[in-house]
Amino acid sequence: MPVTIICGGQFGDEGKGKIVSYLAQNTKIDAFARAGTGPNAGHTVVVDGKTYKLQLVPSGFFNEESVSYIGAGMLINPDIFLKEVEVTSLEGRIFVDRHTGVIEQDHIDRDRGSQHLREVVGSTGTGCGPANEDRAKRVLKLAKDIPELSKYICNVSDEVNDIIDRGGTVIIEGSQATFLSLLHGTYPFVTSKDVTASTFAADIGVGPTRIDEVIVVLKAYVTRVGTGPLEGELEPEEIKKRGWQEYGTVTGRLRRAAPFDFELARKAVRLNGATSIALTKIDLLYPELEGVQEVSKVPPAAMEFIQKIEDTCGVPVKYISTGPNAKDMIVR
Repeated sequence: MPVTIICGGQFGDEGKGKIVSYLAQNTKIDAFARAGTGPNAGHTVVVDGKTYKLQLVPSGFFNEESVSYIGAGMLINPDIFLKEVEVTSLEGRIFVDRHTGVIEQDHIDRDRGSQHLREVVGSTGTGCGPANEDRAKRVLKLAKDIPELSKYICNVSDEVNDIIDRGGTVIIEGSQATFLSLLHGTYPFVTSKDVTASTFAADIGVGPTRIDEVIVVLKAYVTRVGTGPLEGELEPEEIKKRGWQEYGTVTGRLRRAAPFDFELARKAVRLNGATSIALTKIDLLYPELEGVQEVSKVPPAAMEFIQKIEDTCGVPVKYISTGPNAKDMIVR
């Protein structure tokens, strides 16, 4: 798996960080590159029982043999970035592309002050939409313009392509998810740019022919934060009864929930050109699977569910997450 893209196949919160964590601990990875929008998308990583809730630093940060990058297509809030570098002890092992866009206080104020973004779109209020608006106008400041970021600046495209040329392994971590894409999602209830695999490659500056694997991450049920359509949405009481209550990493908002949507999964696989699927939270559907690591221990009902996903999507379910820790994984 020299170059692999990890992307969400629903509305976010699928457990992409968990999949990256597993690969970081069980595969030799030379670089983790963060792609997507910016600090409006959080990811949770559990390492040795310690939980990290991050917005910018790649999920594989704890792999001390690797380097982390934030691509040119991303947006960065310098305050959030510098705090996360400190929390994750990444000093000297993380770099930001010189053309990464910078979120300023004005962007946050405009985001939170917009009734349309706040009440219709359901924005996280982190300034990403207005910052991308300014990027389109060609007035946005870039990382190279910020003194506090000077020691982190590099050409991410050059560095990542050099790693690939040397035969190294790279994981591109995409934020958000397919159906929050500005182009392919449930517009207008979407983020401010495309967030599918092809754009993730462009965010880092890696050509499409250099991508070897695309892993679409799907949760065993569907959740969504904020506004927008959600097929089969359950009432809060039913969500609680099923044990599917979750809260957004960035916003803290209660996530809406619905049963697994097979057609949504099929579309995500096609839009991203997925080579395989990673399925998470299946232990909440089948509690007997919690912590299981061998495929032989998967009960028939769960295997039927997995088989239906494969039949519908046309690609294998390669990774099956059975708990919050990185080791809680079945690999087929």
